Amino acid sequence: MNIEKRTIEFIPEEERHGSVRNLFTIWFSANMQITTLVTGALAIEFGLTLFWSIVAVVIGNLLGAIFMASHSVQGPKLGIPQMIQSRAQFGVVGAVIPLIIVILMYIGFFASSGVLGAQAISSAFSLPLNWSIVLISIITLVITLFGYDLIHKMEKYFAIIFAIVFVFVTVEAFRLPMPAHIWVPGHFSAGPFLLTVSIAATWQLTYAPYVADYSRYLPSNTPSSKTFGYTYAGTVIGTVWMMSLGVILTALIPKFLSNSSAGLAKLVGPQFAVIMYVVIVLGVLAVNVLNLYGAFMSITTTLEAFTKLKATMKVRFWLVFVTAIIGTILAIWGHGNFLSNFENFILLLSYFMVPWTAINLIDYYLLRRGEYNVWDVFDVNGQYGKFNWVAIIAYLISFILEIPFVNTTMYVGPVSKALDGTDIAWIMGLIAPLVLYYYPMRKKLNLSFGNHPMANKPVNK
Repeated sequence: MNIEKRTIEFIPEEERHGSVRNLFTIWFSANMQITTLVTGALAIEFGLTLFWSIVAVVIGNLLGAIFMASHSVQGPKLGIPQMIQSRAQFGVVGAVIPLIIVILMYIGFFASSGVLGAQAISSAFSLPLNWSIVLISIITLVITLFGYDLIHKMEKYFAIIFAIVFVFVTVEAFRLPMPAHIWVPGHFSAGPFLLTVSIAATWQLTYAPYVADYSRYLPSNTPSSKTFGYTYAGTVIGTVWMMSLGVILTALIPKFLSNSSAGLAKLVGPQFAVIMYVVIVLGVLAVNVLNLYGAFMSITTTLEAFTKLKATMKVRFWLVFVTAIIGTILAIWGHGNFLSNFENFILLLSYFMVPWTAINLIDYYLLRRGEYNVWDVFDVNGQYGKFNWVAIIAYLISFILEIPFVNTTMYVGPVSKALDGTDIAWIMGLIAPLVLYYYPMRKKLNLSFGNHPMANKPVNK
């Protein structure tokens, strides 16, 4: 298996390859892991009943995945990574603003997933937790260095393993003693319910900045409906399955979240415990490779805007290595307060990432209809310029408008307080750019688009 040669540059048609069906396995595998399980389990921690927890998980994922899979469609059409495409909205230099948030997101998820994988290694082989974190980071580093093709191949085989093992785990979960009427809906609490919907939707939305990275090598004539469909099905089935399993196990097993890896091993019995630990580690690898690869791509995109960086093999190694070191240090530092840190982290991300998602999709689907000059996203003097202040201002104002609706342990907005703790900031983050970006940008494009000498240059030339 050769190391990937391309990084953030355009993928020529003669190098396009792969099957669109692989998008199902990559996003199924990425979600069939213990971090997803723990995320779903937060619903029980918020005080929801089992029934309403699963309903919230399903609704949140079905909604969030629409936006996530819509980004995936951009990969075959444009042949470039997701975040460098964002230069067409924010400008070549202006795109650094959301890029910084995305880089922090990748590193944060790398660290949080690494903690859960390390718990499995530590429990299975009696290694100290910190050394287990280092070990899983090293394995992730090696796979990431090989890049796109190895990642796709690995995820395809992992999908088969995960499906088999978690069918068994799910059967065992339903064999646990269940209190009478546990499936009865019971008391409905709007605040925790909508908070869980927000977290589930955010789980999908945080994939948006890198989902097109794994479809960009597909032939440009790949039907958009298939790109969307396989991505949507893979991510929804994997996530709903694991989040619902997390809900059930947390509701039935006391203190399950104190060490979820050990809880799963105990569930399957001592004869299968080591296999369970190995599968947990593989699941963490499945998603952490995507996190590290995405961080590398985003850092390269950021640096290239200022330095015209060429991602040679040496540069590739050092960028991936340094990113892995930072993520590993964060995992070692933060594992003591994991659940609290993780909950705050994914909520914080949504407040920044949702407006970016809205701006990107509005631009792609409603304004430019998928027609971009790929070459100009690499040129500060091209038609997209250094900064697009329409996008930057819309992004920042949309974030500010979310603040009254937020609910975190650090701050609860006045609207959220009035709604009994309900957090609907992500809905505001999706709606606000429809006004703040769409109308000013449509006017700007009407005035300038047809006059630009490169405006109508075909994408793939």
